[in-house]
Amino acid sequence: MLFLNVIFTFFKNNFGPCCRFTSDNEETLILTQSDELSRVYSEDTRLPLSNTPFTSTYSHSKRTTQDDCFQEHAEVQDPKDHTVERTCAQDGGKQEEAGSKQVRCKMNQVTVKTTLNLTPTITAWEAGWNVTNAIQGIFVLDLPFALVHSGYMGLLLLVLSAWVCNYTGRILVSCLYEEGHWVRVRHSYQDIAETCCRGLCPRCPSLGGALVNVAQLIELLMTCTLYLVVSTSLLSDSLSGLAVPRLGCSLLGLLFLMPCLLLTDLRPVSTLSLLCTVAHILISLLVMLYCLSCARSWHWSSLSLSVDPEDFLVSVGVIIFSYTSQIFLPSLEGSMEDRGQFDAMLGWTHGAACVMKTLFALLCVLTWGRDTREVITDNLTPVLRPLVNTCLLAKALLSFPLPFYSAAEILQSWILTGCALPPIPVLLLRAALLFSSLLLALLLPIFSLLMGLTGSVTGAAMTLVLPCVFHLRLQWHGLTARGRLTDGCVLGLGVLCSASGVFCAVKRLLQAGL
Repeated sequence: MLFLNVIFTFFKNNFGPCCRFTSDNEETLILTQSDELSRVYSEDTRLPLSNTPFTSTYSHSKRTTQDDCFQEHAEVQDPKDHTVERTCAQDGGKQEEAGSKQVRCKMNQVTVKTTLNLTPTITAWEAGWNVTNAIQGIFVLDLPFALVHSGYMGLLLLVLSAWVCNYTGRILVSCLYEEGHWVRVRHSYQDIAETCCRGLCPRCPSLGGALVNVAQLIELLMTCTLYLVVSTSLLSDSLSGLAVPRLGCSLLGLLFLMPCLLLTDLRPVSTLSLLCTVAHILISLLVMLYCLSCARSWHWSSLSLSVDPEDFLVSVGVIIFSYTSQIFLPSLEGSMEDRGQFDAMLGWTHGAACVMKTLFALLCVLTWGRDTREVITDNLTPVLRPLVNTCLLAKALLSFPLPFYSAAEILQSWILTGCALPPIPVLLLRAALLFSSLLLALLLPIFSLLMGLTGSVTGAAMTLVLPCVFHLRLQWHGLTARGRLTDGCVLGLGVLCSASGVFCAVKRLLQAGL
């Protein structure tokens, strides 16, 4: 009995509430709920600096009770490469704690490889701070200028964009699951692309995943570069009295970001995202309170129904891409303690962002009217601007870790394959990524125009086009006519945004003589 109690305690501590025991000839481990099964089959995109391999094989069993039961047969590989075949009736052996598991599960003739990460996961609130960090970024400062050039249609677009990006985020995450089973069989954007493109190119089945990885890396690298450019400009303004050159300000900003090389977990990233959100709220409150103090001189005629078509298309791109977070969602959802809260988390973060962005942009336009500048802080008084710029500097530096962490994890899983990664190659890869951001930031302003061109392609594709294409491809039979129509409309909007963005970017490149 003492031995059985030890075995029961071990499985309870490692598998939690997702398992129970039955007393027959042998005790059988049963996974009783499909949503809890999704936890077990979860796959975290992280590849820690060092971890211990753990290999298991799960096989789908017949329905034996009123619940959907799955019987487990596992092979555990300890650090000494000894193999232990484990059932619930086995007599012995100690198992060392594993940092991650490599699981091969066969369900309904479908074989899936996934990684189980036993390190602490993040809560719905922590995931929400990361999403808020992504959709409440530096782009918010451009919204008043975009609203001036889009008029009343811009107000409608601010609300519509929040719904569209929330919708594409949800359908993208739904593509991680097996249709009709709600078992998580994919863990990343790359896996979804490879599954959808496997039949299109039999000779190169990983081509789709490689293209998606390239697009993700371009988008994330541009985001990191943008934050570094903003922090450099703000440091240069703050240290203007000391005559510090721009290169020195860039290196100083890079010095603040060096600890990002050591990020191996989403929890510290979530904490930094929380601090970034606090800085953003402080900036918004300072600007909006100043606008409210000028209520007597508001320009009510600043918004109009007639707008310039080209300016409107540019405004559409700015507003929609200020809500983009799709690149981060698969890993965030995979790291959540309760994935059932993902849709609610995504809803309230986009709802709160919609309210904050609409109020912020509207108050700024009413205050400064047609004189609203491209970066709203340029409209502030000399007394208020230093305080807001200081908060902006903190926000830019605190926003950097999330896209940097995501880009580093994609590169690690793509280039440095393997379960246990030595620290030195990982650090060298992350250092190369960090210094690439610095190099691209120093190439401005030429790079800024090229960044707008590539962003119009990769941003629209990753946010609007590909989620709808993959959703229609993987879950066509389970979709209603309304769902298919919605995916088609969002897909058309994404193509329109991409085409208009490319047109405007190419036109500006030609005007610049490049």
